[in-house]
Amino acid sequence: MTVENPMAYSFIMQDDIYLLNTDKLQYTQPPETVTPSAVAEPEPQYTPAPAAPVALPEPVSFKYLGGNKKGFLVITHYPEHDFMHDKHLAALESTLTRLGFTRDDIAIVNRVHYTDTDFDVLASFFTPKKLLILGKHAMPLKMESLELNKLKQSGTLTALLTFSFDEMMDSVEHKKAFWEQMKQL
Repeated sequence: MTVENPMAYSFIMQDDIYLLNTDKLQYTQPPETVTPSAVAEPEPQYTPAPAAPVALPEPVSFKYLGGNKKGFLVITHYPEHDFMHDKHLAALESTLTRLGFTRDDIAIVNRVHYTDTDFDVLASFFTPKKLLILGKHAMPLKMESLELNKLKQSGTLTALLTFSFDEMMDSVEHKKAFWEQMKQL
């Protein structure tokens, strides 16, 4: 607060005010002849700092194999490959062909490339009706738990967590369990 006339202090403050000798001159001389003891600099004008630009979230995109035409999302976990091992991809396509799906109908995403991506982001991008998760390492973040080889219906989404193809290639029992659930998916 700036007070131009020191007499105003007596109205603002109720306490006793003690003046220095240099300040007493201002009260004893008329206002025109008072020379200020120090030149007060004008207060700088307040100019708000420019607002930092709000970083808009980058549009989410995923590198996936297939056309995603029928809302069938397959999530894999292959650290050495873009999507899947070639033999495993051939086995998956053979299974899907028997069920009436082609590569254009599905989308295969390798979770290795999207370790920090949670299920809601995947679901909003792909809008799957069917979800196949190949192995427990392929399970997306923040997804409700699924029992191994048990179909789970959640709204319009039917999800299946099953063995990875590494586990299935060595076990006839795992292949049978996978096939039985895939027929119902």
